[in-house]
Amino acid sequence: MKCSIHVYLINELYSQEFADEFHNGNPSEDNKEFDWEDELSISSDVVSTEELSNSVYKLEGENGNGDYFSVDVPNMRLVKISSSDAPDVFVGVSESMLDAVSLEKLTDEFLVSIYIKDNEPHANPIPGIYIASKEFPKELI
Repeated sequence: MKCSIHVYLINELYSQEFADEFHNGNPSEDNKEFDWEDELSISSDVVSTEELSNSVYKLEGENGNGDYFSVDVPNMRLVKISSSDAPDVFVGVSESMLDAVSLEKLTDEFLVSIYIKDNEPHANPIPGIYIASKEFPKELI
């Protein structure tokens, strides 16, 4: 099965009452429910998704000088996406800025939805990973 991942930044100024009164309950240009949405897709044969609370995410890569780094980022809410024909994939967000996670298994795909609070600056160092600025590894700044 395929897997779609949607990450939403919640607009803290959104008013459902305003939407109900003036726009038949729907968001509008001047009353957006989300500031932005990221959409990712896993094309391998996904067999399961699993939510992992208060986990550690290993952020790895190369810095601007070509030096390899590997840093543990604690306090993450991760979703582990397992496939029959590819390595596990992780998406996630710092616990401090998480509003909600939803995992659904539909007829022909898995659907992962992550909702991020709008009140904390954050970094998105790689697709699908959102780290609160105050929790971003200092050695990478």
